[in-house]
Amino acid sequence: MAIALLAIVGGVLWGGAVIWSNATKQPLPMDDQCRASADGANVTLTPEQAVNATIITSVALSRGLPARAATIALTTAYQESGIRNLDYGHADSVGLFQQRPSQGWGTVKQIMDPYYSAGKFYDALVRVKNWRTGDINDVAQAVQRSGHPDAYRKHVSKARVLSSVLTGNTPGGFSCTINKPGKADPAGTAALLRKALKSKVEVRATDAGVVVSASSENVAWASANLAIAHVGQFGVARVSVGGGDWVHSSHTLASWSGIGGGRSVTIGFKA
Repeated sequence: MAIALLAIVGGVLWGGAVIWSNATKQPLPMDDQCRASADGANVTLTPEQAVNATIITSVALSRGLPARAATIALTTAYQESGIRNLDYGHADSVGLFQQRPSQGWGTVKQIMDPYYSAGKFYDALVRVKNWRTGDINDVAQAVQRSGHPDAYRKHVSKARVLSSVLTGNTPGGFSCTINKPGKADPAGTAALLRKALKSKVEVRATDAGVVVSASSENVAWASANLAIAHVGQFGVARVSVGGGDWVHSSHTLASWSGIGGGRSVTIGFKA
């Protein structure tokens, strides 16, 4: 009976929302989500996954690693945790990559830090022979030593799309929609960019927004994507790269208006 009552209440609320939308000509809000698009393929993420994916990618870029490294890391995180920062797992496994303190990956507290766990993954990755050219499933397995050695393969295509977009190799391919963005926080956004991309960016925060000078056009786009993924936390409302603009909407996954070039990124916030 309780389930039936909830269903009825939910239906009434949705019906009311539809009536309001029709009366006001305002579109209904979308569910919170993010999407990466490249070469005709789309990958949809939860906001949590998007935040973690942009961190994983940014750590690779901050180390000067190629997009392939991010592809391998994202493939692995898909399989191990669904790109979620889990505080549980098999045996003592935790975090994005389900790394085990008992196997020398670090303490639980360290591994639960996405920046640390991604860094440790890349430390191990670059020691794998032929990681730049080998089969991605096999390279991931060489790092993880999983009991399911072929499980990574099914995630490779999604990881390639994410990596291409989030590393800036496919500009303008990322968007998020969040119904209730966080409070405007330029200082927090600036701190995030410095932490994630380190020496690859110079960041200046003002009361009005954040300006980023990136070391390359790819890093500029990675900065833009990082900011967009954190709409829910920092209240990002607009991102510009060169002549390209993205403006957040709670009703749709906003498209980029033009694909600008250059290494300068401007980030604006909701009033």
